[in-house]
Amino acid sequence: MTATPDLARFAVPGEAPPFSDQTLVDVRAGRAVVLVEPDGSAEPDGVAVVRDGELELVVGLEARGHGIGTRLVDRALALGGGAAPRLAWAHGDAPAARAIATRYGWAATRTLLQLRAPVPTSAPDASLPPGYTVTAFRTGTDETDWLTLNRAAFASHPEQGSMTLEDLRAREAEPWFSGDDLVLLRDAAGDLAGSCWLKVEDGIGEFYAVAVRPDLQGRGLGGVLMRAGTARLVGRGLTAAALYVEGDNEPALALYRRSGFTEAAVDVQYAAPTGR
Repeated sequence: MTATPDLARFAVPGEAPPFSDQTLVDVRAGRAVVLVEPDGSAEPDGVAVVRDGELELVVGLEARGHGIGTRLVDRALALGGGAAPRLAWAHGDAPAARAIATRYGWAATRTLLQLRAPVPTSAPDASLPPGYTVTAFRTGTDETDWLTLNRAAFASHPEQGSMTLEDLRAREAEPWFSGDDLVLLRDAAGDLAGSCWLKVEDGIGEFYAVAVRPDLQGRGLGGVLMRAGTARLVGRGLTAAALYVEGDNEPALALYRRSGFTEAAVDVQYAAPTGR
């Protein structure tokens, strides 16, 4: 059996990460199919990962232009037992990815935008509405309440809304995780009203997930959480703030644009033709 390749070595500065955080979690947990090219290689030129009917793949910078991506797609589509992918992510939506999608007749069905903004030199006004308080996430204590909030806030989101306790624990084990960077907003009763989760890594402060309890949405608490998160990023020597948002989520896009974010990159999800 070939050992799971080091997926981190395929990251290229200036390019979008080739695999999502959830994909990396599932690979480590053995919940994904990992294909390498050449097959059986301990240090492959390309890797494809299939999980939950979705395909992600990467080809090393020096090995591009030699059909490796196409061979990986062919092998993924040939998986039996219902494991063949019906969806594929193109992180960064590079021309090579679009060419492969066109070759197989896959159509773009979803767009995920990466937005960026400069980190301010001074903290914004992080005052809270009357009755609300802000606390840091307590590992070992707040998981259940936070998961309940997150699932409710992202009920229609295919990735964020399906996060499990095991997924959360896996992220808590990551070197970038800090409970201080998972800001919790509580109402007058002490119940979770929202959260702002920051991922600080490689000089970027990412707004990993900003959630507002559904019954409180539309009251400006998203902006409160954004300002609280931004205050956490000031003075840490970061080059930029970043976040991901669905391309058709106009309310969220309006909030983030008001907060100074502009589009930096795009991820596109492609779907296989029906009937194949």
